[in-house]
Amino acid sequence: MPFEPWPRRDRAALELRAYARRLNALTEARTQAKNQLHALPQSTTPPALILEEVQLAIDETNARIERLRTAALALIATEAALQDAFDRLTSAIQLMGEWLVLPPERRAKQWVAMAGLDPRHATSGTSVNKKPRLSQAGNRYLRGALSMPALSATRHDEHVKGYYRHLIEDRGLKKIQAICAVMRQLLHAIHGLLKTGKPFDGPRFYVLPQAA
Repeated sequence: MPFEPWPRRDRAALELRAYARRLNALTEARTQAKNQLHALPQSTTPPALILEEVQLAIDETNARIERLRTAALALIATEAALQDAFDRLTSAIQLMGEWLVLPPERRAKQWVAMAGLDPRHATSGTSVNKKPRLSQAGNRYLRGALSMPALSATRHDEHVKGYYRHLIEDRGLKKIQAICAVMRQLLHAIHGLLKTGKPFDGPRFYVLPQAA
C-alpha cells in the first residue's frame, strides 16, 4: 500500500484524547473496586478495615474522575466547535477524544472500521464458512465509548429501542449482537450529525412500524 503520512491533529484534540483515555482507565478501576466491595462480604468475612480501604479507593477514584472531567470540560469550552460537538453528543467526552484525532475526511464506513464494528467473514476453502463476526480490529476506546450510550439509547429512545427489538425479534440476533449493531448504527448517526450540524433524527435512524 502507498505510504500515507498521519497528519498530526491540533493540541486540543490530542489533549482531549489523553483526558478521555485516562477517564476510561479510572472508570474501569472504579468498577473493579465496586465489584470487589460487593463480592468480599459474599465470599469471606473481611475485616472492617479491608472494606474501608476498598471504599476509600472508590472515593479517591471518584475525586480523580471529577478533577479530570472538570479539566476536559474547561478544554472543550475554549473552542466553539468543540463545545458545539459536545452539546450535540450530550456530554460524550470519551467519544470526542477518539474521533477528534481522526482525519476529518473519513467517511462513516471508515469510522465503523476504525471502531472494529465492521463484520468480517471467516472462510477457508469450501469446508469452513462461518457466520460474519465483528472484526474488533480497530480502536477499542471508540468501541468502549459507544457501548454505554448504545445500551442507554435502547432503553430511552423509542427509535433506537424499536431498531434493537427489530434486530432481535425479526432478524433473530442475540442481544449482544443487536447491541453491536446499534453501536454501528449510532456511529453512522453521529458521523452524520457532526458533518451536517443537524440534531439527531430518530426516524432517520429507524422508522417505527406504526409510522411506516
